[in-house]
Amino acid sequence: MADSADDILSRTGFDPATSVLTRRQAAVLALRERGLKQRAIAERLDTSRANVSGIEASARDNVERARETVAFVEALEAPVRIHVPADTDLYAVPQRVYDACDEAGVKVNYTAPELMSAIGERAGGAVRGREVRDELLVGVSHEGEVRVRGGAETERGEQEL
Repeated sequence: MADSADDILSRTGFDPATSVLTRRQAAVLALRERGLKQRAIAERLDTSRANVSGIEASARDNVERARETVAFVEALEAPVRIHVPADTDLYAVPQRVYDACDEAGVKVNYTAPELMSAIGERAGGAVRGREVRDELLVGVSHEGEVRVRGGAETERGEQEL
C-alpha cells in the first residue's frame, strides 16, 4: 500500500509551526512529488480535483515567496553587493566583482568564466549571451558564494558598474 500523506510528512520532518505551508499544502505537494495525479490526491484527501489544484497553486506560490524572501535576506547580508545596470556587457562584471571583493576582504570562489556563467544562469532571462538585459544585484557572501537578484535597486554603498 502507498504511503499516506501524513507518513510522508512525518518522515521528511514537516512542521506546520515553522513552515510557510499549511499541512494540507504540504500533503498535496508531497503526493504530487510521488507522482500522483490531482484526481488521485483528491480521492485520498476526500476533496475535489479543483480544490487540490487550488491548494497546489497556493503551495507553490508560498514556496516561491519563501525562496524570494531568503534571496532578499541573503542579498541584504552580503558584504559585497554590486549593482549591474541593464545593457551592461557581462564580460565587464567579473572584474568589478573581484575589485569589490578585494576591497571587502572577501575571496570569490569562481574564475571569471565560472562567474559569468553563474551570473547568467542565476539571472534567468535577465542575461542573454553577453548582454545584461535587466538590472541585477550581484552579492557575494562572506564565504565567497555568489547570489544574483534581478530588478535590484541601487542601495547606498553598492558599487555601480
